[in-house]
Amino acid sequence: MWGNQVPQAFLLTLVLVLSCLNPAMGRQGWMYRHASEDSARDLMMMISDFQDDMSLTNESCTVGIRAKEARPHTVSITEFGAIGDGKFLNTHAFENAIFYLRTFADKGGAQLYIPPGQWLTGSISLISHLTLYLDQGATILASQDPKTFPVIDGLPSYGRGRELPGGRHSSVIHGENLVDVVITGENGTIDGQGWVWWDMLHNQTLDYTRGHLVELINSTNILISNLTFLNSPFWTLHPVYCSNLTIRNLTIRAPGDSPNTDGIVPDSCTNVCIEDCNISTGGDAISIKSGWDQYGIAYKSPSSNIWIRRVVSSAPTGSGFAIGSEMSGGVSNIKVEGVVISNAKSGIRIKTTAGRGGYITNVSISEVEMYNTEKAIVFSGFSGEHPDDHWDRHAYPLVERILIQNMVGENIVQAGELLGLQEAPFRHICLINIALDVLPGSPCWNCSEVAGSSSFVLPKPCPELQDPELSSSRR
Repeated sequence: MWGNQVPQAFLLTLVLVLSCLNPAMGRQGWMYRHASEDSARDLMMMISDFQDDMSLTNESCTVGIRAKEARPHTVSITEFGAIGDGKFLNTHAFENAIFYLRTFADKGGAQLYIPPGQWLTGSISLISHLTLYLDQGATILASQDPKTFPVIDGLPSYGRGRELPGGRHSSVIHGENLVDVVITGENGTIDGQGWVWWDMLHNQTLDYTRGHLVELINSTNILISNLTFLNSPFWTLHPVYCSNLTIRNLTIRAPGDSPNTDGIVPDSCTNVCIEDCNISTGGDAISIKSGWDQYGIAYKSPSSNIWIRRVVSSAPTGSGFAIGSEMSGGVSNIKVEGVVISNAKSGIRIKTTAGRGGYITNVSISEVEMYNTEKAIVFSGFSGEHPDDHWDRHAYPLVERILIQNMVGENIVQAGELLGLQEAPFRHICLINIALDVLPGSPCWNCSEVAGSSSFVLPKPCPELQDPELSSSRR
């Protein structure tokens, strides 16, 4: 489209991208003033190779996932004595229904149908080859009696409950070691009624860590779609040690001041697709994790190959998209695109601290719209507490190869705050084609212990994000 000439600005942008994705490149004489059309093609091929290495394709969103295929057998929760008046406790009805459906596991599985009504229940444990289907007007209501949520062991990659030593309460929807599970419907609702838990946290009367709204552990081939999730006691959706996971077409809501009600939290998960969701919570809208300090380091279960696209989020006390701070098993190959973030404390946040170990690398974030946000980009090496006193003081995290491009923001208080660790500076951070409308009188950037490159970024980034070799090529 440019004929025989390739614009120098375009070539410089390609060089900046590759200096991030291939850190050695900037030291090998790749200066845009020497680039030709052939070298530009080479650079674009290298970018394509990087994207291929991430193994993030359309197929990764659907591999192994049962979408709209009907199960060969269906029962209604009413067949097991459930009453949908919002008062009768239906925990035993759910238990009996799921126990009965076990007999169909080797016959293509079965569907548990939830008709319109309000179905009060304690913790529900799912089984493999199951579809939990909530019809329009159906609501699963979580009991507000903590005794209906049994205490279970802490996760091995955390070493204890996240909030308190010891165990933790089970989630409203729980599953472990599952295969081929679908949680879906016609925009039915799962409501955690979490205020009793929030009050106990505020009043310091919790006995154990709060349970999540949905937690699936060590499971594969999972689809969660076409539902509304409300008022989670703690994190809303928490898949942990899972693979081949698709989350799509969800609405997730909790009050902006509800504590740590993060929306979607893939934790030590691989091959994940999150798309077409609308999230407004009291924590991070989406947060990728992989274990906590020495426990996560020892468990060695990373999060990788995660694709997030077309997500609209609001996070008054958190971030639109975050990684960490529990990332000790490692986080890599993350692609985020086409997201809208508004009314957030921070738009994009990467958080870690000394003692975490692990790594965050190969992260691509693009096509971002941001509105009414305190800090657009935050990288912090000083975030998060420790599970106990046995954390390794010399376990420093590796944070590198982060690309953020094609982002616009309006009504932003601060463009960015990037604070790495002196013992482990954040490296190869690339910012490209970013325009942020920062409020007058506000500090634009605050950076320390970081290094990277930038091109076509307004307001002008801090010197640490202006690669000197590339900058010299402009003269």
